[in-house]
Amino acid sequence: MVIFSVYVVNKAGGLIYQYDNYVPRTEVEKTFSYPLDLVLKHHDEKVVVSFGQRDGIRVGHAVLSINGVDVIGKSTADGKDILEYLKDASNYPVSIRFGRARLSSNEKLMLASMFHSCELFDQNLKSALEVTEKASNFGAGS
Repeated sequence: MVIFSVYVVNKAGGLIYQYDNYVPRTEVEKTFSYPLDLVLKHHDEKVVVSFGQRDGIRVGHAVLSINGVDVIGKSTADGKDILEYLKDASNYPVSIRFGRARLSSNEKLMLASMFHSCELFDQNLKSALEVTEKASNFGAGS
């Protein structure tokens, strides 16, 4: 069995430690001509594919690089907005690398918080079942 991530959460729900054994699954690089036949949008400080799966590029994949230069969030290396850059026909043909982006710090905190909430729910459910079981045994024996 493979462990992909480790999250240590305290009783208050705070993330104490987090480790990712991150290995990018699939990255797809493709050269496009104008107009781009994929629909891209901004989502959580990234530019992701929102419509138009093809050639291994899937909805939800993020833009990782343009013409071999890594992107930084929603911007190219020289600070231009990726969507504006791709709207300009003079920038084509363009080579874009797509793949699954790493989780941001905020996404890791939200994930740890979700684990904490699930654990609290589980504890409350167990205690409710124990109370119900004791009550049913008490009622049946009298």
